[in-house]
Amino acid sequence: MQIAKVVGTAVSTVKHESLVGTKMMIVQPLGVDSAADGFPFVAIDGVGCGVGQTVMLTSDGRFGRTLLNHQHNPVRWTIVGIKD
Repeated sequence: MQIAKVVGTAVSTVKHESLVGTKMMIVQPLGVDSAADGFPFVAIDGVGCGVGQTVMLTSDGRFGRTLLNHQHNPVRWTIVGIKD
């Protein structure tokens, strides 16, 4: 699990067939002190989050396969929760 802040959305006109219709968000990983920790990256939205929200991410491939209902997809990070 990783905590991150959603800083934007990603749009693609050509993408893997498993990603058609999915929402892709640009997230900034956060350290334990809530400061930026590393470079931003793209994650698949599994919970309906928005820009500015703090979210929980997983790199579990099984969750991405289940969410997209596709056994072969290029997903590394998936948003699984929104911090209250």
